[in-house]
Amino acid sequence: MGLKWDQPEDIAEVLAENHPGLNPLDARFTDLRQWVIDLDEFDDDPAGSNEAKLEAIQLAWNELYEENEESGEDESE
Repeated sequence: MGLKWDQPEDIAEVLAENHPGLNPLDARFTDLRQWVIDLDEFDDDPAGSNEAKLEAIQLAWNELYEENEESGEDESE
């Protein structure tokens, strides 16, 4: 079973892996929506997104981003 719009934490984990070092708060919702739709793991109706769902994904991704920043993890090393 693939990822659905109502799984923001799971989607955020994949996006964090695919876009390391990107501050998710700098991402536009139009880009974020496309990145989700383009995920191999994504299995939902592309038209099913809305601002609240995208915001939930962005905030979940930001939590991961902040955790990585605090721990000093740098994937470029």
